[in-house]
Amino acid sequence: MNPRLILLTVIAAATSPVFAEQAADLKPMLTKAGKLTVEESFDAPALGKLWSAAKGDWQPRDGTLVGKEKKEDKHAAVLALGQPNRDSIIRFAFKLDGAKSMSLSLNSTKGGHLFRVSIAPESLVINKDKDKKDPQSKTVALGKADAKFNDGKWHTVLLEMKGASVAVQTDNGVKLSASDAGLDVDKTGYRFVTAGESLLIDDVKVWSVAP
Repeated sequence: MNPRLILLTVIAAATSPVFAEQAADLKPMLTKAGKLTVEESFDAPALGKLWSAAKGDWQPRDGTLVGKEKKEDKHAAVLALGQPNRDSIIRFAFKLDGAKSMSLSLNSTKGGHLFRVSIAPESLVINKDKDKKDPQSKTVALGKADAKFNDGKWHTVLLEMKGASVAVQTDNGVKLSASDAGLDVDKTGYRFVTAGESLLIDDVKVWSVAP
């Protein structure tokens, strides 16, 4: 086990059906929201300057963002939100509309992947990513919950980051928190990742964390 892993707490996981909701008013459980730094509803015909597509095809369409893989990329579709942060809160809605999975990935400003929240039709996982600069490094599971994220249904996710701790919750009852000393670093922003066709994203909000 990674020696920097100092705490893992699975607070709760949904075990009964809950109606999916696109704009669920989820409340932070780890932090207190400060200034709203990003608010995006994808009503414009093109992505704003904070957004950049690294892989795949990402297009605003009818007030939502639609992302899907390109076969020629031979890689999952990746969209970056360039909002540097260390401690922050991000909330967004998503719909798997043919996509096999989606992730919200965070990278360190020092380079390399840091951690990600990965969602599949029947699970949500928090993983600390392998450090590509360290040959001894391995991916470490910080938390996992069983839950239903049905194809064609909207869901809302709230992710909080404060120091070495992270917490994630969803509108269908998942609540996970974890802590690892390696997470307490400056981050480049947020990366939406999807495999398959297609993923819909909407109602993205980012806050700083109040003192």
